[in-house]
Amino acid sequence: MFHVGGARSALYNWAVARQSGGTFVLRIEDTDAARNKPEWIDGIINALAAIGIHGEDAAFEGPYFQSHNADRHREAAQQLFAAGRAYYCDCTREQLKERTGSDHLGYDGFCRERGLAFEEGRALRFRTPDEGETVVVDLIRGEPAFPNSAIEDFVIARGDGSPVFLIANVVDDLDEGITQVIRGEEHLSNTPKQQLLWEALGTTPPVWAHLPVIVNEKRQKLSKRRDKVALEDYLAEGFLPEAVVNYLMLLGWGPGDDREIMPYEELEQLFRIEDVNTAPAFFDVKKLTAFNGDYIRALAPEQFAAACAPWQPEAFDKDVFEVAASLAQTRIALLSEITSYVDFLFLDEPVEDEASWNKAMKAGAIDILSDTRTELTTVADWKADDLKAVLLAVGEKHGLKLGKAQAPIRVAVTGRTIGLPLFESMELLGRDRVLARLDAAAKRLAAQA
Repeated sequence: MFHVGGARSALYNWAVARQSGGTFVLRIEDTDAARNKPEWIDGIINALAAIGIHGEDAAFEGPYFQSHNADRHREAAQQLFAAGRAYYCDCTREQLKERTGSDHLGYDGFCRERGLAFEEGRALRFRTPDEGETVVVDLIRGEPAFPNSAIEDFVIARGDGSPVFLIANVVDDLDEGITQVIRGEEHLSNTPKQQLLWEALGTTPPVWAHLPVIVNEKRQKLSKRRDKVALEDYLAEGFLPEAVVNYLMLLGWGPGDDREIMPYEELEQLFRIEDVNTAPAFFDVKKLTAFNGDYIRALAPEQFAAACAPWQPEAFDKDVFEVAASLAQTRIALLSEITSYVDFLFLDEPVEDEASWNKAMKAGAIDILSDTRTELTTVADWKADDLKAVLLAVGEKHGLKLGKAQAPIRVAVTGRTIGLPLFESMELLGRDRVLARLDAAAKRLAAQA
């Protein structure tokens, strides 16, 4: 599934590419067969398209597949070996531990001068410089420096000759003309190694930008094992793509004023990668939900009804649904909530919500139901205002304000204490169905007495 952190990184890349007249390159790094399935690749492409990043835009290029470039990865590894920048090593982890006395120390360079040739089981290691430092030019973090003496001679090809991800990534970037790499800060520790590889291959490294980590409410890094992190899950729950994009753009960056709700096009113009913070960004689901509510309320009624289509009850009347949806639009923050607001209109009987029933059906409720049912039979014009007048009169008779009087009626008719405006709901439901539900509720109350 497509991690929201990956979506945030993609949006920042997309903004920079479009601002600069450059190209956003989508590369599928698919060399790990265990993590490579066609449906997952389709999921990435579809998720990117959902947030506005797709091949119909001139700024988009790809997808490229890392596995298709395997010969170039091997060629680059052998180029480094031929140039004396890499060497073969047959050391085992056990031998290293015996030499260093530690499970945690990095490789000690034992095979540097042994002049080993390739044999099955021998890894190819990059020879890092003994002195100096590698300076990373990072648009967000300045120019962090890494002492070369602290970077071990790292593996670039396995014992079977297959290149590892580190060099494959560099070669693909080089071949695809990548000039800027914008990614999560967890990759910063790999950057000096990649930069050394770029330089060893005779090419100027790209400019880097490492984005702040995204954390949950406990300030723990968002984890797919612990947190809801898949973009698809949020869209399936009824978050609008536009709201998600708006929120993700503000995870680590802001436009510099008090405004937060604004379309992507405006955010793109204001965005500056240099202004991204280094502090962890809190993924606040409550705030995202509030954003979504604002976007829902801003939709035209016909847009809202269309957006709710995946959550329509199975048996529904299109005209009734559109009217009900317009009544719900100001009340919901997630599109998926529409079902619980309108399902009573399309069910033979309302859902049974015990908590709502117990809350509304207090002492005297049966009298309210009976009197209301009697008065409703005399209503000539079945309209919301006339239905409200009936409840006002019944409430006054029982010494109750409208809110108290209508509580048992609402639960009898809709099944829930919270929902659409009651009298508009009764109008949509129709006289016969309302009276039948009042009768059913009164019968149930009588049976409980």
